[in-house]
Amino acid sequence: MKIEFVEIQNFRKLNSCRVNFDEKETIFVGANNSGKTSAMDALMYFLKDKSRFTTRDITLSNWKELNEIGNSWISESGSSSMDFHIKELTQLLPHLDIWLSVDNSEIHYISHIIPTLDWAGGLLGVRLKFEPKNIGDLYKDFLTTYNASKNATTEADKKGKGAKIPLNLWPHSLWDFLEKRLQNHFEITCYILDPKALIEPVDGYAMTQNITPGTLPLDSNPFIGLIKIDIINAQRGFSDTNTDNSNSPKVGGNLSAQLREYYAKHLDPFDQPDDSDIDALQSIENAKTTFDEKLKISFEASLSELESLNYPGFGGPSITISSKISAIDGLNHDSAIKYDIFKDSTSSAENKLSLPEKSNGLGYQNLISMVFKLIRFRDEWMQVGKRLKQQSSDDKVAKFEPLHLILIEEPEAHLHAQVQQVFIRRAYQVLRNNLLLGDKKQFTTQLIVSTHSNHIAHEIDFNSLRYFRRKAAEKGNVPTTTVINLSKTFGNEKDTTKFAIRYLKTTHCDLFFADAVILIEGPAERMLLPHFIKNHYPTLDTCYISILEIGGSHAHKLKPLIEDLGIITLIITDIDSVDPTLKRKPVPPERAKGFETGNFTLKDWLPKKVNIDDLFALDKKDKHSTQFPQRVAYQFPLNTTYQDDKGVDKIEEAFPYTFEDALAFENLGIFKSLTGNGMIKKFNVAANKSNAKESGKAMFEALESGKKAEFALELLYLEEPNKLKVPGYIAEGLDWLNEQLNIKLDANKI
Repeated sequence: MKIEFVEIQNFRKLNSCRVNFDEKETIFVGANNSGKTSAMDALMYFLKDKSRFTTRDITLSNWKELNEIGNSWISESGSSSMDFHIKELTQLLPHLDIWLSVDNSEIHYISHIIPTLDWAGGLLGVRLKFEPKNIGDLYKDFLTTYNASKNATTEADKKGKGAKIPLNLWPHSLWDFLEKRLQNHFEITCYILDPKALIEPVDGYAMTQNITPGTLPLDSNPFIGLIKIDIINAQRGFSDTNTDNSNSPKVGGNLSAQLREYYAKHLDPFDQPDDSDIDALQSIENAKTTFDEKLKISFEASLSELESLNYPGFGGPSITISSKISAIDGLNHDSAIKYDIFKDSTSSAENKLSLPEKSNGLGYQNLISMVFKLIRFRDEWMQVGKRLKQQSSDDKVAKFEPLHLILIEEPEAHLHAQVQQVFIRRAYQVLRNNLLLGDKKQFTTQLIVSTHSNHIAHEIDFNSLRYFRRKAAEKGNVPTTTVINLSKTFGNEKDTTKFAIRYLKTTHCDLFFADAVILIEGPAERMLLPHFIKNHYPTLDTCYISILEIGGSHAHKLKPLIEDLGIITLIITDIDSVDPTLKRKPVPPERAKGFETGNFTLKDWLPKKVNIDDLFALDKKDKHSTQFPQRVAYQFPLNTTYQDDKGVDKIEEAFPYTFEDALAFENLGIFKSLTGNGMIKKFNVAANKSNAKESGKAMFEALESGKKAEFALELLYLEEPNKLKVPGYIAEGLDWLNEQLNIKLDANKI
């Protein structure tokens, strides 16, 4: 048994989305404010603690309709045929559909949620719905409160005519009323769904089925005894609004506190003792007796002095002192956990060097604490030690939930990069480290992690990633989110899939969290592009932009991924002109020569042109996609200034081939005065040629054997590198990117 997917509706930005769960690990990724935390909260609220719901968890666009229902109640007040609008109201409220994949051998677990007698295995659905306990009571309470407030306001206006500040009493609307009374009138109810009515999402939006009017909810939570749910919230140890106080260890989440709690639940020898506990109990009793004797001797003088004051008095009881020693007391102090500095088994106890837990690095404290929480979750599920006796003492038979669901929110909090990777690599292994688990299929563990860490995303199977894609607000609505299952991104394109996954694994995964992505050609662009953005594009410099170095011959292989993510993408690539009559030999670009581009990105992605003259002739508006926020930037002819033999300026057209010569042509004056070695020297010589054609030819030859990374580094060492102009084709692309991000920012404003 496993959770196949969930569908969330009317919960914050998640207006209607499906989230597929991997069999083992599922990682939620996405840019800031994309809905990852909302999805985690929806799971926590519906499955763990409904008392956390507030009116602000209702999708913002539904507030207006909610208030319209309240207004209709006010205007129709007293009508004998009052329509409580229960259908309209419940369509605006959050619900969570959980779809389980169940094997025929597991039917005994789910007999209470089988939809029909002819169900023969497969998917089972249950809706958890946040709805009114009694719509009539809600209606009456709202009207009574609203009318009382309105009457009081009217009376106040009569008495205080001319008052500068009019009386403003709660509630103004149904939403305002529910902000204080939500928990009084609402609860989570459960309904069985029909697998035959299941519909695939359309354009990323879940098509959740309607519940037939008159359908009765289940009597109780169907997941009790079916799914064990454990949570590790973000910002452990801080005042986090999501902290599950009922289950979290006391005194923060450090290892000492967790060990004490674990001991009390699983190891305490006083709890249902057996043969294995006798030695420990005898030792504790001996210690208690010895300590009592010591206390009696130590306090004898003091107690005698009290008796000399006629206390406790004639006929009164005498005073004795008796200690109480609990095994857990031995762990109840800050230094219960120590870290040995040197692992030397030959050292005596007094010669060992150790420090208390709080002296260890914060990152490692959090790592150890979180891993131990996972151990504790697993052992509580599998009822290790005393836990088994506590749970099975009445039934004589241990009962285990067949499914263990663990939700971890942003584990990267207070963990440095390497520790993040260690944690996510080991987390699932820890959760399955039990004789009844491992690779066995009887019990299922599903781990759900939300993260903003590219280091964590890097460590996980690409197919386990779920990308939360922000969608701009449509007219008259608010921004929403859809969820992309990246396991389906490339379809059957095995070679493309393999390349994309290997590329992301060998570089980084920060495009999953970025506001925009720029695909570039090589190391020179990688070094100088951030410099251009910082000094010439202050707005872009404040955005989270992922810069991926990938050549034009491979960039198009990321096209399916880029389009699925829907992320704003600028592709800065080279025109790469070749002569088709010379076995496609690279040549400096020129007009009317019949040259073609050798760049697969320009041929197969954008703008899908092959001829160099066609590429030169394209207008700005023809270099971006009409379906996706994507644009290509490549070299185009530019005007340069040279001097003839008489020292007179002449304007000539230059044809850059790649980034380096485009930069040089754009900054001829600087390159004419440069001093240095290698490519810098060759470009200096080329810049001082008598015309653009000769300069272009010399730069082309220098690029054939030059070291581009060193070239970029030397340019950054200029005394005034800020004077470098951005190559025209890149400036054109960055201008477009700046415009797109401003549009996106406006569209996401509420």
